Amino acid sequence: MSDKLSPESGQAPADLVELGRVVGSYGVRGWIKVEPFNAQSDVLLHARQWWVRRQPDAAPLAWQIVQARTQGATVVAEVRGLTVREQAAAWKGAHVLVARSAFPSPDDDEYYWVDLIDCLVSGEDDDGRVVVLGRVREVSDNGAHAVLHLARTSEQGEPLLDARGREQSLLVPFVAAHVLQVDLAARRIVTNWPPDV
Repeated sequence: MSDKLSPESGQAPADLVELGRVVGSYGVRGWIKVEPFNAQSDVLLHARQWWVRRQPDAAPLAWQIVQARTQGATVVAEVRGLTVREQAAAWKGAHVLVARSAFPSPDDDEYYWVDLIDCLVSGEDDDGRVVVLGRVREVSDNGAHAVLHLARTSEQGEPLLDARGREQSLLVPFVAAHVLQVDLAARRIVTNWPPDV
């Protein structure tokens, strides 16, 4: 089984992004069922090569995707070399990754969440002065819109800690009403979100 699924070069790209996990097989012909992590995991429908690993620290194995489609809240895919239901079911729990370079280009004013991670977010205080709010550590979806999870930092980039010594955080809605500018090249986001919410 592994010979048919091994990458020719054996070398995984450095820009892999984890998009979901295998939750089982689909049908009797060895299709894989994947639970995507978020709405942007629709990249799984377009990428023709997925990288899959059984454990987070394991070397990923390349899968050639013949076809993929949505099935309810999951993505199901035909993988070259997987032809039996039991063979596909053995991959349950595996992590599914795709090279960032394989993502389709986003439309204007659309961003892949992975590209927002580690951007510096700044806003204004009550006096109109520019203040650093923090760095994006995670992006999530609350059902209505995306939310930036910031690790609060000082102007010098040092983490801000609360009274118990834990890293302070801030949630910023990623919507046009509050996100004024996104400059991925400079790794900066400007918002009008108040720093003390």
